[in-house]
Amino acid sequence: MNEQMTNTKLEALWQGKFSPKGPDGNPLSFQSPEAEKAYKDRLTRIRDAIELKKPTDRVPVSVFSGMFPWLNAGMTMEEAMYDYGKCAEVFTNFVLEYEPDIHWGAYAPGSGKMYEILGYKLYSWPGHGVAPEYSYQANEGEYMQANEYDALIQDPSGYFTHAYLPRVFGALGGFSMLPFLPGILEIYGLPLFFIPFGLPPVQATYKALFEAGAEALKWVGPIGGADGALASFGIPSVLGGFTKAPFDVIGDTLRGTKGIMLDIYRQPEKLLKALDALVPLMIGMGIANAQQTGNPVIFIPLHKGADGFISDEQFKKFYWPTLKEVMLGLIEGGCVPFPAAEGYWNTRLEVIQDVPRGKTLWMIDQSDMARVKQTVGKNACLFGNVPSTMLNLGTTQDVKDYVKKLIDTVGKDGGLILGNGAFFDQAKPENVKAMVAFAKEYGVNH
Repeated sequence: MNEQMTNTKLEALWQGKFSPKGPDGNPLSFQSPEAEKAYKDRLTRIRDAIELKKPTDRVPVSVFSGMFPWLNAGMTMEEAMYDYGKCAEVFTNFVLEYEPDIHWGAYAPGSGKMYEILGYKLYSWPGHGVAPEYSYQANEGEYMQANEYDALIQDPSGYFTHAYLPRVFGALGGFSMLPFLPGILEIYGLPLFFIPFGLPPVQATYKALFEAGAEALKWVGPIGGADGALASFGIPSVLGGFTKAPFDVIGDTLRGTKGIMLDIYRQPEKLLKALDALVPLMIGMGIANAQQTGNPVIFIPLHKGADGFISDEQFKKFYWPTLKEVMLGLIEGGCVPFPAAEGYWNTRLEVIQDVPRGKTLWMIDQSDMARVKQTVGKNACLFGNVPSTMLNLGTTQDVKDYVKKLIDTVGKDGGLILGNGAFFDQAKPENVKAMVAFAKEYGVNH
């Protein structure tokens, strides 16, 4: 890894954040000089925390919620997924009311209409298998067959196009009829390659893609506009997109939980080869997202690596090596990996602490924070870990006591962004406000 080049790439993204531009490409117009100062102060707190520097004034705090902003405002999730303007407005008002140091964007609900156009099968969403007031739900299944590893390994993009996407998007069935594109090499027989594009199912697939793209543009206007509006009020976002651990790519939405657990025993070598094949794709995905959004932090939700899913030896063999490669590749590309250790990771801490110092941010859910600080926290900034159950069922005093303990245990001398440990849809508003307000009060000069 060329550290100087890596730092140059990261610095360019940070400088872009410190000098934000508006939708017209010109420098962003802040609401006031005070808002501009608040924006830069908040961004400095976040960057200093990630780089393990001692806070100049206080511990930073944020709320990385699930669907709470919309449900708390009285919207149904169906409304949030179909009324893009209202979705953005409610999120903007939420951030301005709670005043965290950073926000993570209004992107979570997504576009229900676009999912309709594509005939999405991987998830059910409000009005399409889920009641209007609830969030979308994943439909577990084996969308990649056990005998298809070779196809995935040899040509991952081709496999996704010809096999996976037609299975999870009802409107994309025509992709399975597409020609082998790397075979378009010379003039001889060239018309034969283009026959599929004249077939009605293929043309219907592309028509659906065009319609979905148009709907996505309708969605991103107001949703992305919320970022600029909040920045003008002095509250930045640094979330640049996401990528995934290769093991979770296969275990979450290709083979499914049951499928990948069987593959560990039945065809481990092919699983390992497939994991290796996915590494450059996951690195490229994260870097492309960061460059497109101008934000350096790339979220990595971690699912199948938590305690209880696989043994420690299996974790060391199947999960961590390729996840670490992805993280190192992101760092080399100028990004800040932001893995979320959902659930308990207490048996993994000594392994996952092996990351470059001051280059990563870890969201910690239910792991023992004292142990996390002694291991992962030696090299990485920690985000969390106020329990979502406490925010929903506890008292404001419970929250304040937990925040105090968290800052005393983990927040001394930097390396902590205080916040919730896991996404939440339901919470007592007074508890969420207490988390933010008391962190600002007690976190001074820690």
